[in-house]
Amino acid sequence: MIDGFQLRAQATRFQIPLIYGVDAVHGHNNLVGATIMPHNVGLGATRDPRLAERTGAVTAAEVRATGIPWDFAPCLCVSRDERWGRSYESFGEDPALVESMETVIQGLQGRADGRDLSRGDKVLATAKHFVGDGGTEYGSSTTGTYTVDQGVTKVTRQQLEAVHLAPFGTAVDRGIGTVMPSYSSLDILGDGRGPVKMHARADMINGVLKGRMGFDGFVISDWNAIDQLPGDYASHVRTSVNAGLDMMMVPYTYKDFTGTLTDEVRAGRIDERRIDDAVSRVLTQKFRLGLFEHPYADTRGAAAIGSPAHRAVARRAAAESQVLLKNSGGLLPLRKGQRVYVAGSNADDIGNQTGGWTVTWQGGSGNTTPGTTILDGMREAGGDVTYSKDASAPTGGYDAGVVVVGETPYAEGVGDVGNGHRLTLSAADQAAVDKVCAAMKCAVLVVSGRPQLVGDRLGRIDALVASWLPGTEGAGVADVLYGRRPFTGQLPVTWPRSESQLPINVGDASYDPQFPYGWGLTTLGHVPRGGAATLRALGLAAAAAERTGADRAGREMVTRARLIVQHEVGERMTAAVAKPFADADHLLLTGHYGKAVRKLTEAYEAA
Repeated sequence: MIDGFQLRAQATRFQIPLIYGVDAVHGHNNLVGATIMPHNVGLGATRDPRLAERTGAVTAAEVRATGIPWDFAPCLCVSRDERWGRSYESFGEDPALVESMETVIQGLQGRADGRDLSRGDKVLATAKHFVGDGGTEYGSSTTGTYTVDQGVTKVTRQQLEAVHLAPFGTAVDRGIGTVMPSYSSLDILGDGRGPVKMHARADMINGVLKGRMGFDGFVISDWNAIDQLPGDYASHVRTSVNAGLDMMMVPYTYKDFTGTLTDEVRAGRIDERRIDDAVSRVLTQKFRLGLFEHPYADTRGAAAIGSPAHRAVARRAAAESQVLLKNSGGLLPLRKGQRVYVAGSNADDIGNQTGGWTVTWQGGSGNTTPGTTILDGMREAGGDVTYSKDASAPTGGYDAGVVVVGETPYAEGVGDVGNGHRLTLSAADQAAVDKVCAAMKCAVLVVSGRPQLVGDRLGRIDALVASWLPGTEGAGVADVLYGRRPFTGQLPVTWPRSESQLPINVGDASYDPQFPYGWGLTTLGHVPRGGAATLRALGLAAAAAERTGADRAGREMVTRARLIVQHEVGERMTAAVAKPFADADHLLLTGHYGKAVRKLTEAYEAA
């Protein structure tokens, strides 16, 4: 298809090649048989920037091998409300976490100066959605039946800078090639303008992104987004182009757009220099991609699509993304000799565990693409497993139960809470949890794009795991269940006690969640032990590491302190523990190692 487009382009006067892009947001997810990575929320849980870069590199190689040089990823949104249907596209609720995972840009593009873009295994990346899409308020959307997505983000200028703009500055420093504005509106408190659609905010696109940040790539609109601007069509075109958009995604009205743009330039309402600037920005990226020299698909890398090597990266990402929230009596990891009863709607469903943006926009349940389900992975690990999806099979005689529950796929505002979705388990999943956990020691895995409210059943659950949307490699989940790898993941978002607490985020003045941001138990063979004296010593060592720039040592000191605190806290989570615990993880990510240990000491003393 793309070669056909390029053939037509080569027949034109200037033979300027087209640039074609695709939403490959967790692997080459539009292609059946491709390697599907965990969604970004799972990658955020890994706290592993090098692994994030490797997932980006696999994605880039598989995308470019099909002749596509441009990827509409990564999403750099800072998700502040789990009711948002796109929250799983975010690396987390903390801008420092999002910035730390932007190594994925180098995985996609290569070096920051763009010299690698012409390679057959790299693609042009897109930072989206500029800016504040993760901060839209519940009930503010005016798009159909959406409740959050494409709504209004109300922030002070300081909040805008610290939370939502920060990741884009990092992306520019990393050489991001394109930026996509958000459908949402931005309302900066005190500026007197009220909510303004981001596709119309020249102060943000021209002023901040291109001006202050020095972004030299091009700005691409979202799908038909200019149609949401006020006024007539000429106003849509004029406002968006003058705001700084360089390319428009207008799949059905491109002839109308071209004619209207020409009319607006001739009338002097759009300066020709603005057009020259946009064209220069787009052509620069086409040159960097090598499209003038090689406009057609180079499919030499196609054999690696869905290859064992690529799937190994996805499997490791799935394993590292698993967050162990509770582990009473050390139920996990399981032993291969145990008889294990497996139930739940998401134990054996590749579509559910890959989520939205998989093969189709919304994704779908069932066998949508080749991969290994969690049940498959458990069997491959050598487990003695009996499966009953609805837990209707007899439950006697088992050593442990694993109930895999959670959400079915959705994307964008279709998945907003209040738009046919809730943060509670389905009746069938609740019944499976109740039956299995009443009959045996049980571990519950929550396969979902966001936290699910399970507090009313937590006392009956021995082990609880946030599995997120792990992608096609369910064997990675089995790896931690059976101890091939330890649990090391940490919460990238706060896990609330109730929906009434939302939005709830690290740094809030009032903070009393079920599990705090950064929480994550481990099954490492040796877990640090100690008390107040040990924490004081770790604090001194962490502060010294901070002063000398010894980042690795500083992070290790904070991690040891965190594991000591988690062991002390156990299941006695209170607000007095949760707030300093969460604050410590933010301090760690911002390089304040001494302060992070002091916050953890505060949590320890409150336990």
